[in-house]
Amino acid sequence: MLAFLIAASAFAGWIDAVIGGGGLVLIPILMATTGMPAASVLATNKVAAISGTASAAVSLVRRVGVPKFTWIYALIAGIAAALGATAVSLIDDSIANPIIITLLIAVGIFVVVKPTFGTTGERRVSSIRIALGVAAAALIGAYDGIFGPGTGMFLIMAFTAIFTQQFLQSAAMAKVVNTATNLGALIVFGVGGYIDWKLALILAVANVIGAQIGTRTVLKGGSKLVRVALLILVVVLCVKLLKDQGAIG
Repeated sequence: MLAFLIAASAFAGWIDAVIGGGGLVLIPILMATTGMPAASVLATNKVAAISGTASAAVSLVRRVGVPKFTWIYALIAGIAAALGATAVSLIDDSIANPIIITLLIAVGIFVVVKPTFGTTGERRVSSIRIALGVAAAALIGAYDGIFGPGTGMFLIMAFTAIFTQQFLQSAAMAKVVNTATNLGALIVFGVGGYIDWKLALILAVANVIGAQIGTRTVLKGGSKLVRVALLILVVVLCVKLLKDQGAIG
């Protein structure tokens, strides 16, 4: 069973590095195999996720680079994620899920009808764009603290739209910010004593290995690969959320 969890964590790390959404793999498996309460599953997953995401962030920043204001976004998003994790019990899934499904469908349609979106273009920076980036980082950071699935994808879409840059550049920024959102939520879970540290650290090592392989995949495939992965993730997330709503069997 431990070998299976290690393999699942490595695969989740690969998915997170490519586009985000590794929690869709690891969280259900942890729930099905460990018998831990939901809060402990989420907390233990965060330890693995932050390890893999941080390692992917380091690799992408070295190869692609990020603007200096990305680190400010990371701080803001991390605080928002901590607040979101604290307030998670106040949000009803039955209200949030339809909103997220609508956003996901809109993202998918937009990417399909705009084939050049995120695959061409040069980064444009202005005070208005930076301010919009702050708002996006805060909102998506809070979302990660409350729910989480697809955070990396939403960050990539937001940064690509705001700065009219390529997906690969946005992916580097997203990994830095996503590391901070994971940390913000993880602090809240850690203080609550929900983390199974022994299992979490083993899964973290596997997640880092998967994330490094995923980073190399992204760098080799470039923005076109990220575009395809984004569309696949949109479909997967929509199916998951519709099942959670009971809309499909």
